[in-house]
Amino acid sequence: MPFPIRTCVVCHEEFELRPDKPGFANRCPTCTEEEEQQRAEARDAASVVDPRAVGELNAARRQAMRDLLYRKDS
Repeated sequence: MPFPIRTCVVCHEEFELRPDKPGFANRCPTCTEEEEQQRAEARDAASVVDPRAVGELNAARRQAMRDLLYRKDS
């Protein structure tokens, strides 16, 4: 039984949809690989974030939530 032929939504090329293909069913394997590489690069860039900046962001979030929850409606 042949595999179904699909058209990639990114590059508009036809490909066979195989059961062991990683990624989405509407993207060809090359586009899926490129997307995975971009995600990996983004994860690496996010892991370099300064811990102090994260702490400051969390403190600002806590303060905003506290203001929203406990503000007095006048």
